[in-house]
Amino acid sequence: MDLLRRRLREAGMPVVAVTAAEGGAAAQSGVVRFTDGSAVFAKTLTDPLPGRFEAEAEGLRALHDLGGVTVPEVYATTPALLVLSRLFPRRATPEFWEALGRMLATLHLSTRDTAAGRFGWPQDGWLGRLPQHNTWDTDGHRFFAERRLLRWLAEPRVAAALSADDRTALERLCRALPDLLPPQPPALTHGDLRTGNVLSTADGTPALIDPAVCFGWPETDLSMLWCSPRPPESQRCFDAYEELAPPPPGWRDRMRLLHLADLLSTIAHGDDDGSAAALLREIVSPFRPR
Repeated sequence: MDLLRRRLREAGMPVVAVTAAEGGAAAQSGVVRFTDGSAVFAKTLTDPLPGRFEAEAEGLRALHDLGGVTVPEVYATTPALLVLSRLFPRRATPEFWEALGRMLATLHLSTRDTAAGRFGWPQDGWLGRLPQHNTWDTDGHRFFAERRLLRWLAEPRVAAALSADDRTALERLCRALPDLLPPQPPALTHGDLRTGNVLSTADGTPALIDPAVCFGWPETDLSMLWCSPRPPESQRCFDAYEELAPPPPGWRDRMRLLHLADLLSTIAHGDDDGSAAALLREIVSPFRPR
């Protein structure tokens, strides 16, 4: 935590102690205590990425202001430092997950008109340590194919992990997306809604961190949560969501297909032990050359 402590002090913050936070592959992060006894959450990057923390702060504000999502308050943002209000581990109760489902349904329902039928975001962003391509498009299938799937094929780790047949299968799947996924209107999405990015306020309200926002298919948020490791009580989240904002029929069967975007990102970041590539091959196998 020496680097984080130094950058906080360089920013004029009276740091007393920094306790490393669990999780988080992209940044060094921790709970920071100040001389007045207050505490915040802060993170830094060894090699700052221009616009990385600014995009994250913008995403947090958009989720809160446009979609009513509970997020940490942004206290300070620099190219090398992000300081937020402190959150806590999520509650292990069905009621917590039910509240999360209602929050996500409200986010997606309330921002459909804001999207004005377009997929994307005013500027490119970041997913982890790598750029997220957000160029506007009025075709959701094309946006998902080009900006969320095929976009990763040029990344060195993905190129090394996938064979020519794997790439061909993925490209064929992309061409078939209009037959595989029903057309849906765009809404504001968190964009990186894995279980680890769900936390809690002090009073037990679900709160979200580490967004990679864009206007996209709401089901892409559901798929990340559905496919990441989660406890049994999390089923209440999907039940509550479906009650308020029911997706088109068969949505559970589409979760693994939409999860391809997260699998490709995992491989591209070098966070894969081989399981992400193996699962990707399984999902695209019907499209492999015969």
